[in-house]
Amino acid sequence: MQKEQAKPDSIHHVAIQVNDIGRALKWYSSNFNTEVVYQDDTWAMLRFDNIYLALVTPGQHPPHIAIEHEGAESHGTLAKHRDGTESIYIKDSEGNTLELMKPVNK
Repeated sequence: MQKEQAKPDSIHHVAIQVNDIGRALKWYSSNFNTEVVYQDDTWAMLRFDNIYLALVTPGQHPPHIAIEHEGAESHGTLAKHRDGTESIYIKDSEGNTLELMKPVNK
């Protein structure tokens, strides 16, 4: 009998650093068809058809890739965020920041 393959993890969002959330939101909104899901002074979340893009300010949030992963808590205690998600930041073998998220119910 063949072992069932686990479902691949999903990339939830990519976060890039910007100096001005409002200016960056205006630019992305005027250049692409996207929806602003959340916005405050330190970060914003834009929904594209296939992925989210987080705009984050330096010093508040690192640039990162967020992956929904069933075993996120195996890497440490998950932090609860203001948007209701739970995650932990880790580094990959090359020093890149990853946010491992408890899967989000869609």
